[in-house]
Amino acid sequence: MPKHPAKNSTAAKNSTAAKNGTAPKRPAGNRAKAKNPHSKPACARCPGTKGRPGREAFLPVSRADMDARGWDQCDFVYVCGDAYVDHPSFGMAIITRVLEAHGYRVGVICQPDWTDPASISALGEPRLGFLVSAGNMDSMVNHYTVNKKPRHEDAYTPGGRAGARPNRAVTVYGNLIRRTFKDKPIIIGGIEASLRRLAHYDYWQDKLKRSVLLDSSADILLYGMGEHSIVEVADALDGGLPIEQITFVNGSAYRTSGPGALDNVYDYELLPSWDELAADRITYARSFNIQQQNMDPITGRRLVEPYPNGVYVVQNPPAAPLTTAEMDEVAELPYARHWHPDYDEAGGIPAFDEIRFSISSNRGCFGECSFCALAFHQGRMLQVRSRESIIREAELLTRDPEFKGYINDVGGPTANFFKPACTKQLTHGVCKNRRCLWPSVCRNMDTNEDAYAELLRDLRQLPGVKKVFVRSGIRFDYTMADASDKFLVELLQHHVSGQLRLAPEHVSDAVLSVMGKPRREVYDAFVERFERLSAEYGLKQYVVPYLISSHPGSTMKEAVELAEAVRDMGYMPEQVQDFYPTPSTMSTCMFYTGVDPRTLEPVYVARDPHEKAMQRALIQYRKPENYKLVKEALRKAGRDDLIGYGAKCLIRPVPPKPGAGTGKKNGGKKTGAAPSKAGAAGKRVKSSGTEHPPHGIGRGHGNENPATPQPQNRAERRAAARSGKKGSAPTTGRGGAKQHGRPSPGMPGGRATGKSAAGTNPHARNRAAQGRQGANRH
Repeated sequence: MPKHPAKNSTAAKNSTAAKNGTAPKRPAGNRAKAKNPHSKPACARCPGTKGRPGREAFLPVSRADMDARGWDQCDFVYVCGDAYVDHPSFGMAIITRVLEAHGYRVGVICQPDWTDPASISALGEPRLGFLVSAGNMDSMVNHYTVNKKPRHEDAYTPGGRAGARPNRAVTVYGNLIRRTFKDKPIIIGGIEASLRRLAHYDYWQDKLKRSVLLDSSADILLYGMGEHSIVEVADALDGGLPIEQITFVNGSAYRTSGPGALDNVYDYELLPSWDELAADRITYARSFNIQQQNMDPITGRRLVEPYPNGVYVVQNPPAAPLTTAEMDEVAELPYARHWHPDYDEAGGIPAFDEIRFSISSNRGCFGECSFCALAFHQGRMLQVRSRESIIREAELLTRDPEFKGYINDVGGPTANFFKPACTKQLTHGVCKNRRCLWPSVCRNMDTNEDAYAELLRDLRQLPGVKKVFVRSGIRFDYTMADASDKFLVELLQHHVSGQLRLAPEHVSDAVLSVMGKPRREVYDAFVERFERLSAEYGLKQYVVPYLISSHPGSTMKEAVELAEAVRDMGYMPEQVQDFYPTPSTMSTCMFYTGVDPRTLEPVYVARDPHEKAMQRALIQYRKPENYKLVKEALRKAGRDDLIGYGAKCLIRPVPPKPGAGTGKKNGGKKTGAAPSKAGAAGKRVKSSGTEHPPHGIGRGHGNENPATPQPQNRAERRAAARSGKKGSAPTTGRGGAKQHGRPSPGMPGGRATGKSAAGTNPHARNRAAQGRQGANRH
């Protein structure tokens, strides 16, 4: 990756002076020689460790590691809320390896004790500054469910232990560093900082909060993916430029104050002030819409948000997307591709199991779902790796001693996005007031998916590869716009394991419109097409949908409509996703303001916990414990016709007997309304139930509950299937990265089990207790 020159005359002079030897000298030999990122194997192995990399393959985490390398001081110390996994799905690994490739010495302090200032001094004082990130997920999403109840596990901590990081980790770590090293530059980034860079609604405190840049005592905030901006900031600091003068870096935000604070800020748009935002929610909706319209690196403007006492937060335009060559270089830096050996005793890092044998092929998403923070973090302009680079990584996976032949995913935020939406974006930027796929696919979009189909074919033909899965989800409306069936045939023949998980999210066109999702008829058409082609090739494969309850726009009427669709599908998810208002999504803005920020038209929002519980219970209306909530919801919606003994009724007039189960449990007795014939046969499908956290650097949707590791070979899958028949099928989830992030895919699953369901409805044959395909919620 080329170095990025400073963008103003002062920085350029300082940088040049450093190179000419006229700038202040750093300690002799303190900076490592810049190295070729391909100068050593991408996976350093030590003999006798069964393929596990040794400590020398990782960056220093202790003084002893620094001494072993002959370092007296680090250039940067990276403080992170995640445990140390040196893999390109983890933002910490990407940023530290990029800096290393540019010749900087970087040490890592993971999950420090935030109550002990000494924990932040483990590697001493860095020469240039501290880098701070909460990790691949927002720390509040990591800690709490949508009901604001504490989680009991943390997939990014050794052994899955909860409580290893503080709430609002960026703020806590930043202030801890500032108290300990008063004058050292602090640079914050990652998903938590990126999505909180300006005033934002905080769901957990139910109030508007100011920029995290102010609360964390940081000097500069890098938003988005960060590779370009971190190198530019590092080079400026290395050239002797004070941190307060580094105001020119695209993809950054900084604080300025005092008389004439904006004299040197040019070509900016002034956002409403903090006092105006706090006083009027509609004003916040307008401000959020301006931010959304300036997320393109070509057309985006500089934004200034005023705060009391003459303080301003200045957000520079987004950084330029990586080129294909730069994407390749970042992906092929010398990662150890494992967790740090210090975590072996605790059993390792659960999130790593979800991505170890997966390949990231793209970044960014032009799907722009309202509930997803990806557009606000990674942007809408797609960035892709070359076929050759992806093939090299796949070949590297096959040499791992623990590789069993299964590549768990080849994708990104959306797997089948493998090129920019249209050529116009490359020179003119993305459209400000139009979406690429909503309300329908733009006529200018190139929807040919042949390149991705050919990539999948090439990967599965590699020696040692048995199966290649597509677990990060496809955008079905994009596939429906492709005139050719080539990709879909390739997908269903070779890359689906019984079930294809999709994310229609809802069935009501009114709610789908608010979500920015395709109309229901598009989903139905895709299901028909998928099942028709599967039948032509003699495959019993089905589509299983992900659904969201209580999303803005969903009244009880739409919630009942969704319950009726679930009834007709013959599919009762074991777990349901309730809408989670995470920072800086359009849906969260709707939740807070009650209006669509694009039009300022009112949007219904279910905020009352009891109403949300009713909407959620409707999707699981067959559960006996939901009977009272479902009955109350149906009567509130004026749908007493769905209470009775008819085939279309959801529940019966009398509650189920205590202890009675659903379906063919408890001796075959069925409770609640008699399900449709389609829904009565076979086993119930167990859904992932994961919620929508944002994406982190590296792999996008940083998701909340990574799946339990799944069987990888035939014997293991058969054993799992047998246990599944006893009611112990594991749930699946989507491990973290895509609030950037990218969601981490699950492990491969077996073919569907159980008999095909009866009925003519195309959704009615959704079977198999062992459905394990993860999917992005786009």
